Amino acid sequence: MATGDARWIELRTKSLDVGGAFSFLQTPGAGGIDIFVGTTRLWTGAKKTVHLEYDCYRPMALKEIARLADAASEHWPVKRMCIHHRLGVVPLAEASILIGVSTPHRKEAFEACRFLIDMLKRQVPIWKRERYADGTKEWIGGPEPPQVTS
Repeated sequence: MATGDARWIELRTKSLDVGGAFSFLQTPGAGGIDIFVGTTRLWTGAKKTVHLEYDCYRPMALKEIARLADAASEHWPVKRMCIHHRLGVVPLAEASILIGVSTPHRKEAFEACRFLIDMLKRQVPIWKRERYADGTKEWIGGPEPPQVTS
């Protein structure tokens, strides 16, 4: 679950628990909590999405997420943070990623949360495959998509 008392990093196939994350982030030293939740949207450009599928290289993904958490903690006065990413199939309107940060003030919470989501999307080996209503599918995101033909 957590890597130390101040962090909760998780890759999971089940639904993400926003309420549980909020409870974890609450601490007397934090006056600002920022939570970003990314969900599966119906439309990607002009294509209708059926669902998303996420895959990763788990050891490297966890290592990179921990590295990003370290970088955020070095730059902002983070009291607690959670970084949860869903793997497998994520249906429409369900959460695929949850990033939460608590800091003494809101500005730092916003900045650290934004940093974490932006860098995670760029650097962590988690890949997203969009499945569209027209039967097509497409790998998107992550450093390099896996070489899969199915």
